Amino acid sequence: MARLLVAFSLVLFFQNANSSGLERFQSYVRTTQSGRADFEQRVFDKSGKLVQESKGSFTFLRPGRFRWTYGKPNPQVIVGDGERVWIHDPDLNQVTVRRVARAIGATPAALLSGSTDIDKAFELSEAGDKDGYEWLEAKPRERESGFERIRLGLGVAGVEAMELIDHFGQTTVLRFSNVARNPQIDPGTFRFTPPKGADVLGHD
Repeated sequence: MARLLVAFSLVLFFQNANSSGLERFQSYVRTTQSGRADFEQRVFDKSGKLVQESKGSFTFLRPGRFRWTYGKPNPQVIVGDGERVWIHDPDLNQVTVRRVARAIGATPAALLSGSTDIDKAFELSEAGDKDGYEWLEAKPRERESGFERIRLGLGVAGVEAMELIDHFGQTTVLRFSNVARNPQIDPGTFRFTPPKGADVLGHD
């Protein structure tokens, strides 16, 4: 599920460049209903060693609908249809399904595709300037979220970087490109049917 939790925390586009990071985020929540982008993801262990790299694309439509696609070397498709989250591993021909409420909770997913009442799930604060970004930090209020904190790096184009730190000291770093905010999206993008012969785990 780690990929799923990372998947939803994507590409936050803000309207007022003169506002504080927190104000820009709140503006995003109010005004962004859909989006798409490409991404690069790197995962580092607690000693700072790179342990995983991947690329892909995503599309979302609030609340709760999204499609996240990882390419090589470990292809994976994650689809949220508003009620369920489907995770398809083509190499194993395996599908895992969970209810959206249980799969998202107080995770990075809630920052993007959940409801607008973000403050109930996260403690938000300014985190200063570093590496050319203005940082915002989101700490989950639920201890079982799987993440210790999430850092959003705001640049000229919106959120250009993210850092997700889990309870084991592992850090996932995201970089975004080709961002589109509030595009028209075919609702069929968020439908998923398990491939014939796939093993389906969980409850739909």
